[in-house]
Formats: sequence, structure tokens, C-alpha cells
Amino acid sequence: MTCKIGAIPFKFTDKGLSILFVTSQTRGRWIFPKGNLKKNESKKKACKREAFEEAGVKGKVLKDLPITVVIGKSRKKKIEQELVTYFPLLVHKNENVWPEIKERERLWVPLEETKSIVEEEDFLQLLDWFHDIAPWVVKAIKAKKNKRKNRGSSPKTANATAPAK
Repeated sequence: MTCKIGAIPFKFTDKGLSILFVTSQTRGRWIFPKGNLKKNESKKKACKREAFEEAGVKGKVLKDLPITVVIGKSRKKKIEQELVTYFPLLVHKNENVWPEIKERERLWVPLEETKSIVEEEDFLQLLDWFHDIAPWVVKAIKAKKNKRKNRGSSPKTANATAPAK
């Protein structure tokens, strides 16, 4: 059994954490971008590629916080089960044009309201798990921001004071 790779695109807004959904091509239900891992492609690259192809977003993959679930997929008028590993993706850029713009719609939803647009048990469970790890997602983003901030200052310049006049 092969495992697909998916993204849970999210961003911070004045209402808190918001999640990006896209419509599925077959049933038109609200889902997250996902697809097959290509030969010699890392999971991180696949996650970014799928997010851009299906949702038109670019961002930072939180590779340390994956969620693996079984998701129902419509094939030949049957629902088949497939294993998908989703990675949270902090969205930095929403593109106006992307490869599947004509096949999909996208919708940003505050985390607390996500269950109102999803009916399927598999996605409700995925949303529960994402909700459970949301505090760690927030911590990971803050840690990365602090690390980046600290990289910009060296010990000599961080404590330097302006010369007296």
C-alpha cells in the first residue's frame, strides 16, 4: 500500500488559526490538498507541490508534526480507502493563478468553524487531530520565528550601545 502525501494549509488571522480547504474533483467535498509522492521526491517537497497545484498556496512545511489517516477516495463510483500523511503547511503566499484553478475552489475557514463544512467521518477525525496538535503547531511557528530573529543578531551587535556624543 502506498501512502499519499497531503498538506493542511493554515495561517494566522485576527480570528486565530484559519485552515484552507479545496474542493475535491469528483464529489466537490471540502478536503485538503493531497497526492502521490513522485520518484525521488521528499515528503516535504511533495507536500509543497500538492499545496501549490491544488490550492495555489506556498509556505513552510512543519515536517515534525505529521498526521497519518485513512481517507475515503471516490474511484469508479466506489469509495476506496487510502492512507494519507498530512503535514501542516504555514501559508506565506496565496497565488491568484495555479495549475488546478479551473478544477477546484478554495475556502479559508477559522479552525473553530471547520467542522461546520465537513460531514465525512474521516475528515472530522482528521480535523479533531489537527485541533489537538494546534498548540504544538503554534509553538513550532513561534520557535522558528525566534530562531530566525536570534540568527540575525550576533553577540557583539546584540548588546552594543550607541556611542556617547
